[in-house]
Order: sequence, then C-alpha cells, then structure tokens
Amino acid sequence: MTQREKLARAKMSLMELADYLKNVSEACRLMGVSRQHFYDIKKAYAEGGMPALQEKSRRKPNFKNRVAPEIEAAVVRIAEEYPAYGQLRAANELRKGGVLISPCGVRSVWLRHGLETFTKRLIRLEEKAAQEGIVYTEAQLVALDQAKREKESDPEEIETHHPGYLLAQDTL
Repeated sequence: MTQREKLARAKMSLMELADYLKNVSEACRLMGVSRQHFYDIKKAYAEGGMPALQEKSRRKPNFKNRVAPEIEAAVVRIAEEYPAYGQLRAANELRKGGVLISPCGVRSVWLRHGLETFTKRLIRLEEKAAQEGIVYTEAQLVALDQAKREKESDPEEIETHHPGYLLAQDTL
C-alpha cells in the first residue's frame, strides 16, 4: 500500500469515526485534526470519492536529462562494436558520424545499460555473439585478445601445486 493510499484511508477513517460517534468535534480531537480539515475532507469525498482523498503532489515532474533514443542506441551500438573504446574515444567516433554527445553523456548511457567497464562491454559482446551468432570484427577480436592476455598476466594470481606451497618468511 502506497503512502497516498494510507493517507486516504486515514481520512476515510476520520469520517467513519465521526459518523460512529455522532460528534465531529470529538472525532477531530481524537484524530488530532481541526474541524475545518474534517469538513474539507468531507467535501472532497463528496465531490470525487476515494481518489479525491489521496494526497496530490505539488511538485513538478523532474524528468532526468536523457538523450534521444536514437543517440542512446548509437552509443550502445558503438560500445558493442568497439568494446575497447573509452568514453572519450566513443564520443569522438560518434561525433565523426554526426551524433553529438559528450563523453559524460556516453558514460551515463553506459551506466543505464550496464556497460560502464571494459569487462562488462566484453561480456555483452560475447553474449550477443552467442545469441545472434555474429562474426567478430577485427577490433572486437583485438579487444578479446587483449582481455585474455590481461587475465593471464594477472600478478595477483600465482599457480602453485597446493595451497601453502609458496611461502616466504622474513626473520630479520
């Protein structure tokens, strides 16, 4: 139940309490509202029923700054085609194609689509290739090869015969 629905039910219960007690002043005192507020609620209910009792927001809707859907599609497409590009290079390549978007705008689109890191863009590329059976381009193969080499040369992972095999102790 939303906050608006809870508020509407509370207003409705005020009216039911006043009807049960046959005393508006006593019901308002018990619920902690003024009699004027009670009569405002009663008037709103008479005019519009239960929906009229729901709190109406006075705030203007604030839509997030979004790029046009065709620009967003172009940004996602370039992230899939060239996963090794960073946000600056992707923005520059899009600008060459006539799509105007800033590097920060590229990052915002990537965040919405879960493509903000090189690894996530590679995973998306591999998923797309598995689903659609696409053939990798030269740039995509280079990016996949680069990621493979980085994974193999990770200095934090050391292969040993068994846990505790490589151990050093400094006794100085």
